[in-house]
Amino acid sequence: MANFFDEYYWVYVLKSIKDGKYYTGYTKDLPSRFEAHQNGLVESTKNRRPFKLIYFEGCLNQQDATKREKHLKTHYGKMYLGNRLKSYFTG
Repeated sequence: MANFFDEYYWVYVLKSIKDGKYYTGYTKDLPSRFEAHQNGLVESTKNRRPFKLIYFEGCLNQQDATKREKHLKTHYGKMYLGNRLKSYFTG
């Protein structure tokens, strides 16, 4: 039987502990992708390690995940995340 979580694509947001900036991406395997970011195996984030995973959501297919990732990178998507994670951002 396949793992329940293997059926989804994951959109995620990382916060760099080093520079305080955020990275948004998507993947089929969230634990492995997070590990790759932490180990410097992702070119776009290797100099910003370490990271904290601050948000993720599941999508039923890759097309939905890419659309959601793109949305979260827009002004309105950042506003959504700010409201969704309000208690995180305010401490």
